[in-house]
Amino acid sequence: MTQLKAEGAVEAQPARRKFLGAALTGAGAVALAACGKKEEAAPAAATQAPAVAVTPSAIVMKMQGAWGAKDIFNEMAEEYVKRVNEMAGGRLRIDYLVSGAVVKPFEVMDAVNRGVLDAGHHVPVYWYGKSKVASLFGSGPINGCDAPQTLAWIYRGGGYELYQELLQQLQLNVVGYFAMPMPTQPLGWFKTPITGAEGLRGLKYRTVGLAADLMQELGASVTQLPGGEIVPAMDRGVIDAFEFNNPTSDRRFGAQDVAKNYMMGSFHQAMEFFEIIFNKAKHDALPDDLKAILRYAAEAASQSNWWTAMDNYSRDFELLATEDKVSITRTPRSIFEAQMKAWDVINERLSSEDPFFKRVVESQKAWSKRVAKYMFFNEADYKVGYEHIHGKLGF
Repeated sequence: MTQLKAEGAVEAQPARRKFLGAALTGAGAVALAACGKKEEAAPAAATQAPAVAVTPSAIVMKMQGAWGAKDIFNEMAEEYVKRVNEMAGGRLRIDYLVSGAVVKPFEVMDAVNRGVLDAGHHVPVYWYGKSKVASLFGSGPINGCDAPQTLAWIYRGGGYELYQELLQQLQLNVVGYFAMPMPTQPLGWFKTPITGAEGLRGLKYRTVGLAADLMQELGASVTQLPGGEIVPAMDRGVIDAFEFNNPTSDRRFGAQDVAKNYMMGSFHQAMEFFEIIFNKAKHDALPDDLKAILRYAAEAASQSNWWTAMDNYSRDFELLATEDKVSITRTPRSIFEAQMKAWDVINERLSSEDPFFKRVVESQKAWSKRVAKYMFFNEADYKVGYEHIHGKLGF
């Protein structure tokens, strides 16, 4: 857990030491009030006592994540908490709790909305049951952009304003920030490898959010489960296959113990982000500088989370193959093609049913047409460079 500096007396500044010295040579002791008020001399006491500088009590916020105790996502949440606590200088402190400490993973949004929790660390797809539009701020139909480009849409392309509009429509009493443009999520773990989209038909498969709509469109029978429930469900035969997020999370909760076929790459969740939420009343009561810390700490943690991911995901990816003897393969192109066709169907259906869904998708498409076009023209062929240095890609 994040280590917090102990609260205690603040060393007096030179002017205050001069004031205290003068007071102590006078009629009696001086009491100092410290809750944001100016210091005043108290009436003379019968006996002298040392003057004490009292710091204001820290504002404490209780934040719960949606992640199991071993999940690397807790470490990423703590990177955010650490930045807030250190920048706030003792005036504000976030205490972080793991999933289940107060509520279940899919209940974090409701708990923060009601004030049961002051804050939460999760992903928007976990409250997609309130509106399928929520998934568009996490993982939605493929639009040509990757996660960093889509996170740029949120903060520079009008996405954040649409997100706030959604919160208002649903009367959710929260303020949210986004962090960590996640790498493409694997198609997942399979007891028996599949070679094409037809292999998904009838498969009992775990995913969440709009990815559930996609996999159902492809013929799978979908169950939406939080991470901590996946392996037990696979072990009992409740599901035949699943995806969660990344090699480190997967390996830590034991995916390799219930399946040996790991298929990399997919359009079902080609981008996703953490959503860091605060009860709006609690958030808005903070001074402006502390509110700024909450927002900009998300931007700082976003980069730190990425560094942590690259270090851990790549290491565990190798260990799954070498130590755990998992067969790691690239998802066949035919599955990507089937997913894109299925997204077209879902997007058309949901856009016709909900004008706001259509507005958000159209905003993303306008952004991706410009931003991704530039990136595709500009980006180096990194795979060619990798194979020039390291040889042909593979195990």
